[in-house]
Formats: sequence, structure tokens, C-alpha cells
Amino acid sequence: MFLKICGMTRLVDARLAIEHGATAIGFVLWPQSPRFVSNRKVAEIVAALPASVMTVGVFVNQPPEEIAMTMEQTGLTTAQLHGDEPAAYARTLRSSPWSIWKSVTLERADDAFAMWPAETTFLLDAADAVRRGGTGQVVDWTQAAALARRRNVVLAGGLTPDNVGDAIVAVHPFGVDVSSGVEDAPGLKNAKKVTRFLANARKAEQYVQSA
Repeated sequence: MFLKICGMTRLVDARLAIEHGATAIGFVLWPQSPRFVSNRKVAEIVAALPASVMTVGVFVNQPPEEIAMTMEQTGLTTAQLHGDEPAAYARTLRSSPWSIWKSVTLERADDAFAMWPAETTFLLDAADAVRRGGTGQVVDWTQAAALARRRNVVLAGGLTPDNVGDAIVAVHPFGVDVSSGVEDAPGLKNAKKVTRFLANARKAEQYVQSA
């Protein structure tokens, strides 16, 4: 299961998350986000992380050419498209060496499933046309579970150390993604919350596998 801590801005936070079991680290490369980090800063952090860790760049309605340039400059391994990008983006970026994730809401998931390539991993988040992510709004887990039975779904939206275990048991997602739920402030992670989130996610994953 993917265990992704997103909205990273500091190497110390990324290293702590990896030490406690995170398999993916996310960076927001959309300038309007309070968690925005520059290409240079992302490249510095990525270079200091183990190569086995998935590193994800979050983009919102940015041109494919800009996304490709940023991915090359930073050394990121996965591009997460978190805006209103059409499926044409997948065709444009298909020849790239990076994995592509597409963020969807419950309301738009069916259309996205039909239009995006079968290998696409979908990140299911709460709808917010302004902030896009990191809002703390919880996704309906019953609807999310139905979607997770159809495609690879990474569950986001309102996850915290206290509810991530219940979310995993209810949804059986391909992975989970947290940002605001483990923060003291946007981009500044709380070590205790990160540790608890990952520990509780691992326990729930083991429970689901043994059930």
C-alpha cells in the first residue's frame, strides 16, 4: 500500500516520514498553494532521499511542457495532476519516464475512469476549486470504497492519525495520502502526528490483509 505524506517543504520532515514507513513523499509545485516549494528546493530534498522512495510532484492546471521541465529539473518520479487537466495530458506525457496520477472528486470519478488510461492511478480528494487539496475535508468512504473496487485509488481528503485506520478498513484503497492532517502549519509537519498516522495505517493494512 502507498503511504504518502504530501505537502513537504523540509528535508527533516521527509526523512522522518520515510524512517517511519512512508513509501511516497509529495511536493506541491503549484505557486498558489501555501505549501508551494521551488524546483531548486525540491531537487535538493529529492537528492537526499533513498532512491526507493516514490517522490511525487503536485501540479494544478500547469502546461504539460512546464510539468515535464519541472520533473526533469527536480528528479521527481511521479506527476500528480490535481486540477482540471484533460485526458490529453496523459497522451502528452505518456512517453515520459514518470508515473501519472490524476486527482478526482467523487462527482467526477466516473468520467475520469472512462477517459484516462487504464494504468492511471487516481487520487480521490474532496472538492475545492480554490485550494484544490490539503483542506481537511473528508471524502465519503462508502462511495470511495465502490470506486476503489474498480480502479487503483489513493484515498485522500481529511485523513488524520485518528481516522486513517478506519478509512483503510472501510475503503480498501490502493494507498492513502495525507497533508494537513499531520501538520502544525501548512508545509510544517508534526513529527508525532506523522509517526502515529503511519503506524495506524500499517496496523489497518495488516488487519485488512489478514481478514
